[in-house]
Amino acid sequence: MRKLLPLLAALPLAACASTPDLPALPQTQQAFWDALQSHCGNAYRGELASSDERDKDWQGRAMIAHWAECSETRTAIAFHVEEADGSGWDRSRTWLVTRTSEGLRLKHDHRHEDGEEDAVTQYGGDTLSAGTARVQDFPVDAYSIAMFEREGLDASLTNVWRIELDPAGSGNARFAYQLTRRNDPTRLFRVEFDADEPIAPPPAAWGW
Repeated sequence: MRKLLPLLAALPLAACASTPDLPALPQTQQAFWDALQSHCGNAYRGELASSDERDKDWQGRAMIAHWAECSETRTAIAFHVEEADGSGWDRSRTWLVTRTSEGLRLKHDHRHEDGEEDAVTQYGGDTLSAGTARVQDFPVDAYSIAMFEREGLDASLTNVWRIELDPAGSGNARFAYQLTRRNDPTRLFRVEFDADEPIAPPPAAWGW
């Protein structure tokens, strides 16, 4: 019963959305979307799972992924990261997975503590293949490339983001977010979450 309560609490969010006028997803993407939505309302503990030296500031920091908003076309997952000095939490990031007429889209909503958008926000990409029921890749899109060039973030021009997850209640369920780069085979940023044990939801992400 403990695991069902967050799911029940999220039902009104999904119910209030109208049926989207979008084409059906490929079978694997529909299964992925259903798995994503099965976690609505839940929050999970996680940690850095990769060992790239460029991410050393992330090592040892507590993390929480919270399915903060669900509708028939969008799933918003707030990514909370404990400050390195333990003084509080960075609540600036929210991952947005959206159904489109072409498949699935991942965007990154970055905000400051006052709710204002960061200069680098709403970047991401669209699926280029049907993927699998558990794994979807999102190569960087043209909008994001233009933003990265404008902000001098040339290392990000070949980003590929990945989301992996198991359906809620499937036993030993995991959720992972990953970043790689096509022009740099050594680049790997990956965080993993225990999606089998929901925890109390954290405060809302900044701006939400």
